[in-house]
Amino acid sequence: MLQTPLHSPTSWRGKARTLLEPTVVIVCTLVLTIFVIGLCVLIVSGNNPVGRDVVSFWAAGQQIVHHANPYDSASVLKIERSVGFSQQSQVLLMRNPPSALLLVIPLGFIGLRAASLLWSLLLLAAIILSVHMLWAMQDRPRNKLHYLAYSFAPALLCILGGQTALFALLGLVLFLRFHQSRPFVAGLSLWLCALKPHLFLPFAAVLLLWVISRRMYRLLAGAALAIASSSLIAWLLDPSIWSQYTRMLQASGIQAEFIPCLSVALRFAIHRQTMALQSISVVVACLWAINFYWKRRDQWNWLQDGALLMLVSVFASPYAWITDQAVLIPALFVGVYRATTRAQLAVLALASAAIELSQVLGANLHSVQYLWTAPFWLAWYLYVCAKSCDQASQRSL
Repeated sequence: MLQTPLHSPTSWRGKARTLLEPTVVIVCTLVLTIFVIGLCVLIVSGNNPVGRDVVSFWAAGQQIVHHANPYDSASVLKIERSVGFSQQSQVLLMRNPPSALLLVIPLGFIGLRAASLLWSLLLLAAIILSVHMLWAMQDRPRNKLHYLAYSFAPALLCILGGQTALFALLGLVLFLRFHQSRPFVAGLSLWLCALKPHLFLPFAAVLLLWVISRRMYRLLAGAALAIASSSLIAWLLDPSIWSQYTRMLQASGIQAEFIPCLSVALRFAIHRQTMALQSISVVVACLWAINFYWKRRDQWNWLQDGALLMLVSVFASPYAWITDQAVLIPALFVGVYRATTRAQLAVLALASAAIELSQVLGANLHSVQYLWTAPFWLAWYLYVCAKSCDQASQRSL
């Protein structure tokens, strides 16, 4: 009877895999537990909202309900210092366009701690609803793979920092859910995506082509109505709002701010004062996206084909924080259900745990170490899809 040699590659590979899987589970669970405990303490206690981005949204809400400029750095900094910002702290400004002010107006009627708690609960609701809908769109599989989405580091960082990317995620998932059955509702949901328009540029190029080729004008009408209505409300509250927003962008000094993504790294490497360099990758990505859609237009599927489209959109965006990558959950969802081995899932979980660990150890969101993240999600997805196709072709032989 033949036996596998003790030192054969097959034997070592099997032992390594046997050790790897429980190790990955233990490491990921420990890191996630530490991170989530801190997150829960933050949400429940409401302690130290100062320093989270929710402060900028709360301050903007305070300004707009008092008919003041929500993009005025001096006034906003005065508000922020009144709730605990030190004299050396830099101002946290809301950089979302005026159409997003509708989201923060309610925060102007309550205190900072109440606003922080409300904001955190809304972000939690956004990810829970998004993951549930994605799970339902995958025909409600009995496995628990969709729980991986709740531990995705960029999503957790969104809640921790009070970032709006989870609202953009909800808008994207609502679009995926309703684009065929209720196109007008799907169009309305794109208002949430417009909170982070820079993340969806290749996606938007394909969407426009798809709307025209399929004559889905009700979807376009829904999107136009939502954005126009929210912009009108902001204008009625402050007729100078758009000029104020433009001045804020010009004076924000964002060109000196390093954001760990491909486009910004490219500009810093070539000539950091030339902001146009950040457009190179997104222009190339838009051209690729149009070609990608046109080749597949007859069998285009927004959930499946849109996965790769969103991964490229974020990878090539003119700027994107690590928290912005929360909008990739639908794409990675597709990859998770295409995975053919547990090792592929383990690699994804380890990558997410590495981000969580870096935060536990005190990493800054500006850190260059996060440059690997967007390319990694794209590479992981392409690898998983390639392996899935290989396995499918072998079965057909």
